[in-house]
Amino acid sequence: MQKKAKIILGIDPGTVIMGYSILESSGNSLRMLEMNVVKLNGKKDMFERLGIIHEVIQQLIKKYHPDDMAIEAPFFGKNVQSMLKLGRAQGIAIAVGISNNLHVTEYSPKKIKQSITGNGNANKEQVWKMLNNIMPLSHSLQYYDASDALAVAVCHHFNGHGLNISSKPATKKSKTKKASAWEDFIKKNPDRVS
Repeated sequence: MQKKAKIILGIDPGTVIMGYSILESSGNSLRMLEMNVVKLNGKKDMFERLGIIHEVIQQLIKKYHPDDMAIEAPFFGKNVQSMLKLGRAQGIAIAVGISNNLHVTEYSPKKIKQSITGNGNANKEQVWKMLNNIMPLSHSLQYYDASDALAVAVCHHFNGHGLNISSKPATKKSKTKKASAWEDFIKKNPDRVS
């Protein structure tokens, strides 16, 4: 019996451009259903923009019925006002997900890049190229915010949340298991190793 595909909503929060993606995960097979951005007028009232973010995410949930939401955590910058605005956008997105009973997981930018490219310091172009290697994408890219949203959804899948597997109790990790973890990763993802 084939297990039901899992739908993951990926969000790259922003108050001027918010990226989003819808990823279908079925075993090791990934298919991007939608990827785009919401461009918000920076001159509009902040609360009006937050309302638009709420509405867009609500519509995506209603259309695709995702199981999970994966969201990129804000990186810590020097501009406190920018961080505050970004945190509000992220909070709205998370609140919409939770109010729709989605399992919400946050990933740091470094974790996302590491999951996709193997390098936590990869640039946006490298992430986009690797996403094209991971799954067929005929989508042209206008904004890296959209590919960032797809990357966070794929990261969620690779971290076991997109897979329909039974949960095993957590066990203590030893230093000797690091090598076997890489071997296990290579066995499970032969298409990601060249």
